Amino acid sequence: MTGARAAAPSPWKAIVGGSIGNMIEWYDWFVYSTFSVYFASAFFPDGDTTSQLLHTAGIFAVGFFMRPVGGWLLGRLGDRKGRKAALTVTVLMMSLSALLIAVAPTHSQVGYWGAVVLLLARLLQGLSVGGEYAASATYLAEAAPAGRRGFFASFQMVSMKIGQLIGLSLQILLQQNMSEQTLTSWGWRIPFVVGAVGSAVVFWLRRNLVETDAFEEAVAEEAETKSGNERGTLRGLWEYRRTVALVVGFSMGGTLCDYTYSTYMTKYLHNTAGLSTTDASLVSFVAILVFICLQPLAGGLSDRIGRRPLLIGFGLGAMIFTVPLMSALGHVSTFGSALLLMIAGLVIITGYTSMSALVKAELFPARVRALGVALPYALANALFGGTAEYVALWFKDAGMESGFYWYVTACAAVSLVVYLTMRETKDVSFTRGERAPGKPAEVTA
Repeated sequence: MTGARAAAPSPWKAIVGGSIGNMIEWYDWFVYSTFSVYFASAFFPDGDTTSQLLHTAGIFAVGFFMRPVGGWLLGRLGDRKGRKAALTVTVLMMSLSALLIAVAPTHSQVGYWGAVVLLLARLLQGLSVGGEYAASATYLAEAAPAGRRGFFASFQMVSMKIGQLIGLSLQILLQQNMSEQTLTSWGWRIPFVVGAVGSAVVFWLRRNLVETDAFEEAVAEEAETKSGNERGTLRGLWEYRRTVALVVGFSMGGTLCDYTYSTYMTKYLHNTAGLSTTDASLVSFVAILVFICLQPLAGGLSDRIGRRPLLIGFGLGAMIFTVPLMSALGHVSTFGSALLLMIAGLVIITGYTSMSALVKAELFPARVRALGVALPYALANALFGGTAEYVALWFKDAGMESGFYWYVTACAAVSLVVYLTMRETKDVSFTRGERAPGKPAEVTA
């Protein structure tokens, strides 16, 4: 039993409490990619720019392969000990990993041992983010009021992108005040120091979060029925194996498109289109700012018309427009044209990003919700999202960059099939107080 609990906070307090740590987590996660153009040569000095970026993108992708492990360990923790416990542990791990990157020695100092430190830090980040996504998604979904869950849960993506925006803002600030040589020499360490300090502050803030009613009910029901304690176990999740497979297919196209447009795009605009690093960063900054504003609007719309229409719209849009958009972005020469095209891509993926985490939470019962969200999503991210940059750069290095565009299109088409065949989830209730006659208590496997 979890014991006596404090009075439930207002939805906005819960949303802020759950989101602020998510913001720092994803700041630390994305800042690796945004600053890799500066530190790639510090750890991998041999080869051309594309080769160096390929090495750092490989380490970026390796971090994703720890996400299923983190999803399993921290998803289990979230279902057994509470959402608050998982949220607190994830941000502590992220603080440590950011600190490791900030102090990592370079190739000139210790040879490739510096790259080993970088790799270890990314593995630790992978563990942390693998649990953070599910812990924050579950907490925000369960803390949101019935009927407005899409709107409130969309702030998970808002906080993620604000974290990314802070990283881009810091990059632009440093670019304006430091020379290219200084940034490449040591200036790239600054954002990781900021991330380590920010994570430590959020660790303290998250200690004051209040547990959700849905988790408390799951614990109470288990005690009342004297059922086996399968909360957060793989055996308990096995009952929902079809739903696990659905989440993997649900996520593959969305997460790949998200990382393509929001993470890889700065590098793509610089390395392929030929924009300066400053212009590429400014394009991403403004486009992601617009993207952030779209999330609550789309999340609120999903509360009215359902989740599936927006998901289907994303699937169709990504399948039809990825190739022409990416082709055009690869040949832009002005700030304005790059910005408009990037925003067009982000508008399309908003149909997925605004409530994808929520839909995953709505697909599982409370006793395995954190694990059910974490593990299949982490698998999809490891296979598709985390490898996006590496695959894109591999195609470019092989002289057939357009092959990546078709790869993204194919993954979006697979996810579209899932959206067309899955059931609507917006009326699923999380607690006894939400349930009404004729309203489903859970979405079953």
